[in-house]
Amino acid sequence: MSAVITGMGLFSPVGRGATATFDALTSGKSGLTRPPEGHPARESLEVAGLLPEIDPRTVASGPETKVLDRIVVLALLTAADALADAGIEVGRDVDPGRIGVIVGGVGGMSTLESQVIARTARGRAAVSPYLLTGILPNMPAARIAIAHGIRGYSSSVGTACASGAQSVADAVRLIRAGEADVVVCGASEAPLFPTFADTFGNARALARGWDDPTEASRPFDRRRNGFVLAEGAALLVLERAEHAAARGVAGYAEVVGYGATTDAYHPTAPRPDGAGAAECMRRALAAGGVPAGDVGYVNAHGTGTRLGDVAETTALAEVFGDGGVPVSSTKALTGHLLGASGVVEAAACALALGAGLLPPTYHLDDPDPDCPADHVRGRARPSGTEFALTNSFGFGGQNVSLLLRRVAGSGARVAGAHS
Repeated sequence: MSAVITGMGLFSPVGRGATATFDALTSGKSGLTRPPEGHPARESLEVAGLLPEIDPRTVASGPETKVLDRIVVLALLTAADALADAGIEVGRDVDPGRIGVIVGGVGGMSTLESQVIARTARGRAAVSPYLLTGILPNMPAARIAIAHGIRGYSSSVGTACASGAQSVADAVRLIRAGEADVVVCGASEAPLFPTFADTFGNARALARGWDDPTEASRPFDRRRNGFVLAEGAALLVLERAEHAAARGVAGYAEVVGYGATTDAYHPTAPRPDGAGAAECMRRALAAGGVPAGDVGYVNAHGTGTRLGDVAETTALAEVFGDGGVPVSSTKALTGHLLGASGVVEAAACALALGAGLLPPTYHLDDPDPDCPADHVRGRARPSGTEFALTNSFGFGGQNVSLLLRRVAGSGARVAGAHS
């Protein structure tokens, strides 16, 4: 059974929805800025990928609006967007028991921080009885299921920055096993609070010292000095191809294969030789029955860290040969949305295939000689490729690659998204 992407719910620093996202990624609109006065992470972050303030009353009512963590609010918004984009109403277009939901991410850590502060300041009585439903990583998936009457498979994925891509891979597996006709999958992340930001800052993982915040994220550039932490959510509707066809819906792209490996090397650093990442990409290609030479674009994990960019380039050369495939990292504009990044980037690949246009890596002014590749940079590149690959690599050596194929009607679907 094949799984096609029939809906997208995207909310990142560059915009909300497929149209805004792809237009930004191909035109160079950055979502990176300095946290404003009053932002809780202003003292911890020089630059960040921010979303506008969101009133929880847009997704809930009553006392719950005071206890929903931001990850849940974002997940509910993007799930509604994705289902609407797919034209799916649960119970009308799909049996409630035949639709699943898988949402990855770190969990509601900002709720935990605020509750620890409250208890320290005011004692035991200050701890909210809603603490658990604020911090549990399964809450985004559970809340989506409650909101839409989804009664099929539900789970959360916690593989660090590979979580969103892993959720998509798990959804493909669920559909291929015949356990679901539709799966809402992706990740929601809201990491812009002091403690979480400080742990990355103290580890010297964050970009710093840039006069222009829009230039701070520079994957593969010689002057890169870390990644830019960002918030956002991205959820896709994956659907059994026959189910979508019966509804008369064209997909954006088909997820034809995935690979998942573990480096078994270090809690935070990637394997320098890129062996785990290379094997991950090979597994995705093998699962789809696609030779490496048929892939015409890779959306790299490319966070802008010294070690990570070099290791990924080494892995790409191992799989595709030196300069053997066009490569870019859209994190130059979005920043790093942790687990949600991989889903934004899978959507970017699907939209690129349909539009015949590859988004570039912006701010790649001086490519690092240790990262030799066919970098798409400066401007979007026309392409007629049928296949694209996207990589997501997380702490602990978690590697996930997704292989996408252009499908009939996808060009019209993308054009419709831009109308």
